[in-house]
Amino acid sequence: MGRLGCSIDGNLNEEKFSEPMPWIGIYVAVASLACAVSMACDALHGFRQRKFWFPCKWFSLNATSLTIIAVAVKFSVDLNTAMPRRQDQLAKLSSATLICTVMGNTMPSLGTMDTKELFMDIIALGILVITMIVNICIQLGTGVIFAFWKEHAFIMFLMLVFLVIISFSALTVPINKQYLERKYNKKYELALKEGSNEADTPVVKKLKEHLMKHWVMAHTCSPQFVMGRSVTCVASGALCLLSALTLAQTMLRSYLMPWSFKFCKGESDYKWSTTLVLVAQTIAVAVGTIAPALRWFTAINFRCPSRGKKICINKIFKVERYWIQMLEELKECPSVFQIPNRPCRKLFHESKNKCLNVCIGMQTGIVLASKVIQFISIYFVSRILLFCDCCLGLLKKFRPNCNISDESRSESQPSSKLDLSRFVLHLEGENELVEIIMKNNCDATDHWMRKGKKQQPEHLLQLLKQSNSQGFKGVQDFDSYLVPCLDIVEPPNCWALPVVTLTTIAVALPNIKSCFVKDLRDRVHESLMYVKIVEENLDVKGDLLNMRKAADSVWLQVDLHHKWLDVNLSKLSLQADSPKEILEALVDAAKKKYLEQKETYMNQCYIKESTAKWPIKVLASNSMYRISQTILLNCQSRNIQTSERLFEVLSVMISDIVGACLTNIPRVISQNCLSSSFEEREESVRNTVYLLGKSEKILKIIEQKGIPSLHPEQMALIDEWRSLQKPKDRLRSILSTSESSSATSPSSEFCLTIE
Repeated sequence: MGRLGCSIDGNLNEEKFSEPMPWIGIYVAVASLACAVSMACDALHGFRQRKFWFPCKWFSLNATSLTIIAVAVKFSVDLNTAMPRRQDQLAKLSSATLICTVMGNTMPSLGTMDTKELFMDIIALGILVITMIVNICIQLGTGVIFAFWKEHAFIMFLMLVFLVIISFSALTVPINKQYLERKYNKKYELALKEGSNEADTPVVKKLKEHLMKHWVMAHTCSPQFVMGRSVTCVASGALCLLSALTLAQTMLRSYLMPWSFKFCKGESDYKWSTTLVLVAQTIAVAVGTIAPALRWFTAINFRCPSRGKKICINKIFKVERYWIQMLEELKECPSVFQIPNRPCRKLFHESKNKCLNVCIGMQTGIVLASKVIQFISIYFVSRILLFCDCCLGLLKKFRPNCNISDESRSESQPSSKLDLSRFVLHLEGENELVEIIMKNNCDATDHWMRKGKKQQPEHLLQLLKQSNSQGFKGVQDFDSYLVPCLDIVEPPNCWALPVVTLTTIAVALPNIKSCFVKDLRDRVHESLMYVKIVEENLDVKGDLLNMRKAADSVWLQVDLHHKWLDVNLSKLSLQADSPKEILEALVDAAKKKYLEQKETYMNQCYIKESTAKWPIKVLASNSMYRISQTILLNCQSRNIQTSERLFEVLSVMISDIVGACLTNIPRVISQNCLSSSFEEREESVRNTVYLLGKSEKILKIIEQKGIPSLHPEQMALIDEWRSLQKPKDRLRSILSTSESSSATSPSSEFCLTIE
């Protein structure tokens, strides 16, 4: 009847059923290696950032990782495939050990989840772990697993313990977040109050001290750090190390003492892929144990800062309130189910409380057991560390010069360091954390400041040095209120679009050396990166989003293709003989583009609604028209005839606008300390410190210039800066109107009535 389906005698043809099995083994090996690579990346990230609680950046508990893990542990849930050889039985054990390693590795990631996500991920993990335990028990009963049954039993016990620890540790996450968020807000107000009392302090020093305080707060209340230093994480690290050692000793015994085990003849359906899976999962277990083991050691250090220090036994048997606070709150909450019958309601409430009492007892037991593991770890590790300290002390005695230099170095820097101990945020029972943070100098602001200083924006600094004017005069000069509007209402300005428009005019000027044009383009390109940072942070509502998009779109064409809205600037420069001709050509092109775009979009209600929501080409055309007209007026009033002189004027204008924009950097830095979410605050503060390091010279240059007395909200908007020039333009408009009434009337295109 054919090769597939039924055979000639009518029985099911099973010849090809096992052919894909080696490929399934490869699939399992790839999933195991994916886990190994992700855990290795987390370990490397922890070493590079000197975060020895090893936060989970690449391998955290989520839907994706759980799916990959489910594929990787396929051998443990395979109920009926024969596994006769030594590597087959070891692959079964390595698959079970891998899930223990994964649970120990991903435990800090619980701190970053919200309540709903946490609940769903714990449920999914629980289903996977319980399924594995049941399937392994079935295989032990049926004989599929016939070797290493003691090791399997021990690993299953560890799996169950891991699941209970993770589940009950998750109950503390929402409570700890709320508590630390309240403490952070109080300390944030304290830091602001202290900063306001330092009016005479230089800006850079003031900002650095401000960020040092916020770094310590963000670092010590980081959700992953809070979970990583908890007693349950200490226990999980120790248990993870224990599971890896169990697999290691089993593999060593099976290969070095083969006479103590008896395996069967034959071959598994997975064939050669079983060895590949065993190797991949052994690597994953070895790599994945690094982070939990070092996390365990680091947590012991936090709890034992002084070598040989006696530990108070009463603290070991004290369970802090935050461990059981959520369960106690649930006891007091009314039922979510609407039960009309009063006796039934009472029975349900009492049953719920009894269940919660059992959970509270289990949570208390888990915490106490974890503290016992911690105590045993501290007892033995502290002795080892004490021995190491004695050895180091003996070595120092034989190197007196080094000792003297260390003492002189410590005396040369006595009390210059800012006291940050009051900004260390910790939970109940974590008083040692303040001491260890201060002792190990865990403030990383100096490191990131130095790293930022190495990346100084040299092109931007050269641009800022081009302007010697006080008060950023170019901000008022680039767009005159004397220029008539193309529409009834003018759109608002952003910082980037005028800079891009002025640069477009500058690079289009004839008879300018290409090296000058290249330098200006490089300087503007670098400055726009910083302008973008300011605008993205201060334009929270997105009122100027289309203006910023217009600036990005125009600059892309100018920088890469030397074009402005399909107008070839190189061709325009060759055709013109003077700056005036270039400006007039750009005015005509801008007006033409504006009218074309306005006619196109008139029926789509872009023009009718809000000027800030105009299409980007309309906004770019309007900006080019107004700025080109303003430059024409300035050329006439200042008698600017040459391209070189106009190029210099435009460069100074660009420098002033960029400088005025960057006066908002201190506000951006302060704002970033609180605006980010609780989970991302540490990274946000770190990036802000890095930005301060890069901006240090910028702030010093800007500080030398006179900054107008504007409110911080006004300083963020270029139109508020321009409003300082409006009274002067009104006066000039009145004078020009009175003169023109007795003279020949000018072109109607330049006629403007000021009401």
